[in-house]
Amino acid sequence: MRSTATAIIRRLQKHGFAAYWVGGCVRDFLLGRTPGDYDIATDALPPQVEKIFKRTIPVGRKFGVMIAVEGGHQFQIATFRAEADYKDGRRPSKVSFGDPKADAVRRDFTINGLFYDPVLNKLHDWVGGEADLKARIIRTIGPPAERFAEDHLRLLRAVRLAVQLDFEIDFGTFAAIKANASKIKSISAERIRDELIKMFSKAKSELRKPKFEISPVSRGLDLLHQTGLLEQILPELEATVDCAQSPDYHPEGSVFNHLKLMLDHLPPDADTALPWAALLHDIAKPVTASTDPKTGAIHFYGHEKIGADMAEQILERLRFPRKQIEAIVKAVRYHMQFKDAPEMRKSTLRRMLLRPTFPLELQLHRLDCLGSHSRLDVYDFLVQQARELEKQPEIIPPLLKGADLIALGMKPGPAMGALLGEIREKQLQDELRTKAEAKKWAKRKLAEVQ
Repeated sequence: MRSTATAIIRRLQKHGFAAYWVGGCVRDFLLGRTPGDYDIATDALPPQVEKIFKRTIPVGRKFGVMIAVEGGHQFQIATFRAEADYKDGRRPSKVSFGDPKADAVRRDFTINGLFYDPVLNKLHDWVGGEADLKARIIRTIGPPAERFAEDHLRLLRAVRLAVQLDFEIDFGTFAAIKANASKIKSISAERIRDELIKMFSKAKSELRKPKFEISPVSRGLDLLHQTGLLEQILPELEATVDCAQSPDYHPEGSVFNHLKLMLDHLPPDADTALPWAALLHDIAKPVTASTDPKTGAIHFYGHEKIGADMAEQILERLRFPRKQIEAIVKAVRYHMQFKDAPEMRKSTLRRMLLRPTFPLELQLHRLDCLGSHSRLDVYDFLVQQARELEKQPEIIPPLLKGADLIALGMKPGPAMGALLGEIREKQLQDELRTKAEAKKWAKRKLAEVQ
């Protein structure tokens, strides 16, 4: 993709236009990271871009934004522009085409305001971004209050960039985020969700050793709290900050500390649902907390059931896909079952192992343990049981179905469902192992009721 992005710059320059890589791709390139995409700024207008490139998509033609499709990839090509009159905290009402410097100073953060010519290998810095990149600082271009007033999502984006890049937030920028945190509520749930997903997704870092002792994902939760954004976006999580737990079971302290420790142990290849299952699995503890007047022990009776309902409401509020909501909610609902796994009946244990969401639930249990007592004996037990079950594929599908019982002379109805349930229970208990055994047992049961 990089060679194609360079070729686009060369082609624009060949036609007499100025052209540069801009924004995040320059930042990542200078940091030694692989850019996810390449954005290009030029003084060529949309009609001129259409003439130069065979395949273009006019995604924002009146704002000077085009997409060129080259080498199987899409590249955003935008005409240098200046912006003004931000009235809704999201988009400008006035856009005028300008020069590269004007285009640079309209951007959000200094490290995103760098322009780079890959043909001449020349960096253009009109905003002080190079110095902030070397100092590893997130700083707005110009007065932070003005930049955040233009697009309120920048409040959250500053935190997300600090987390992803392992940077610190400039003092003035940080203060402005705190002062304007409530404005994030004007942003659509979808845009907030996308920023949070990026923040809480743990990818293998291409950077040097992290500056901060805690993981980037855990630091993200901390920064959201410190900036006041967590209270605005996820007040249910903010409530966990002061929610104490019994030290016998949770030496780490509050629920919030527990969540941060869990995020510290997220694997690099974690399922995208896992961070959210971790964040929400104890979401109901603040509303279910009670203290035993005699022992002083803190209890959270039923928090997994209430938490499942709360998790569903939160994820729906953030417009998560339905399938992902259902998986996360089930992980929250069943997470307290795991401690009892070694004592479960074989059939109950196998039902747990056969749940479609079991892999997610198991990883959540692992994080839950590592975020508190650090014992993984139940986790290791369940991993071994899952491996044993994989060696017995005949257990996974039911031995008999309704059609089999009809063939034996049974009429459809509640009794049939109950009998199928009994057969499945005996199958999972290893009392019935083959279809022939199940049919023989079913015939005997049917004869008893006739």
